[in-house]
Amino acid sequence: MEKQLNDMNGEELGRLFPIIISEPNPKWHALYLSEKCNLEQSIGLNNIVRINHFGSTSVCNLRAKPTIDILLEIHNDMDTEQIISLLKATGYSYSLQPNNPAPHMMFMKGYTQNGFNGQAFHLHIRYSGDWDELYFRDYLILYPEIAEKYGALKLCLKEKYEFDREGYTSAKSCFIKNITEQARKEFGKWY
Repeated sequence: MEKQLNDMNGEELGRLFPIIISEPNPKWHALYLSEKCNLEQSIGLNNIVRINHFGSTSVCNLRAKPTIDILLEIHNDMDTEQIISLLKATGYSYSLQPNNPAPHMMFMKGYTQNGFNGQAFHLHIRYSGDWDELYFRDYLILYPEIAEKYGALKLCLKEKYEFDREGYTSAKSCFIKNITEQARKEFGKWY
């Protein structure tokens, strides 16, 4: 019997889903828009406060893991069990986030016991708020030279952490934190 993804440890998942850094792809935005439409239809516009494409695939000319990151903000009274049910019916798998309070929910699509299958999506669901990821994205869009440095950092880290997703993410965190702080100082409260 094949081992389920939820039963695999970090090392097994790292081997199955290595870090891949792709050249910028203009199709990423269209993939986001298509998935946004699917989400609006499956969850219902009345339950959604805002949807954003974030992460490296949302920044033009930036190398990225070819995963579309989506932040979907919901109303505070939305039934989280209903969201889980609706999204599972559309092919998403739910990933429990024990270190993040509800409703920080994470869903993934494109992951199988045999590796990636089709376009990978990471869907983050939260209550409406002032989220760091959007400041980071907007700063990289506004300052292409910073985005270029971030792309170079990711290529370097990919060599070191190709099969260690947590290590890769952790190694980027200082850069991301510094840029996000700069963005918040420069932009004020945007969201």
